[in-house]
Amino acid sequence: MPRVEIDTRTPQSARIWNYWLGGKDNYEADRAAGDDVLAQIPDIAVGARAERAFLVRVVRHLVREAGIRQFLDIGTGLPTMNNTHQIAQDIAPESRVVYVDNDPIVMAHARALLTGSPEGATAYLEADLREPDAIFEEAARTLDFGQPVALMLLGVINHIVDSAEARRSVARLVAGLPPGSHLALSHSTAELHGEPMVRVMREITARGGTPIRARDRGEVTRFFDGLELLEPGVVSCSRWRPEPGEEDAPEVYIFGGLGRIG
Repeated sequence: MPRVEIDTRTPQSARIWNYWLGGKDNYEADRAAGDDVLAQIPDIAVGARAERAFLVRVVRHLVREAGIRQFLDIGTGLPTMNNTHQIAQDIAPESRVVYVDNDPIVMAHARALLTGSPEGATAYLEADLREPDAIFEEAARTLDFGQPVALMLLGVINHIVDSAEARRSVARLVAGLPPGSHLALSHSTAELHGEPMVRVMREITARGGTPIRARDRGEVTRFFDGLELLEPGVVSCSRWRPEPGEEDAPEVYIFGGLGRIG
């Protein structure tokens, strides 16, 4: 593997997220940036954990109810707990998962830490989600695109600032999947916190973090155009098919939804 140089002085979005999730793959600059955001939006880490719980519930539904055995997880971020392949392969060990990220640091951590079941397959691809042809070509070494695939785009589309480009990127990825596939997508919003959320996004970007923007529920729902948007639609991640006893969980600043490709 090529040597990966790590800039520990500049906060990095995946490492800040790792910090909020309670992970250990972060540095002082990341923690300082994360703490600055927490000072302005105290429930920011609650939202991060709610999105991870959303991932768990979505993957369980896809494996148990939809019979999905293949996952293309783009923008995976740094490994923490309850990663896609762990949830899927715990239920169906033969599940096959390809992780994709455009950050070589993320990929180095993923290759080192994410080991799949011997019955299935877990692979890693360094690529940008705006390069669908390259992604499909490489992912086809592990996934059979003649069979349904779950496309996981969690917390990554909000890093494409231009909305037309963001919608185009999602549509191109969806177009490469066969019928019966699914799109799981989550996205940051400012509908809960308003201007403070927009402000911290600007501040993180100004400090050298990956550019990020918020979109409202209607904008997030448009990413599912042409798909069968499953109940309960695009909602706060904490409200998407909550576990028994969690029905009254507070809303968080991340919306999520799951759509089926007909």
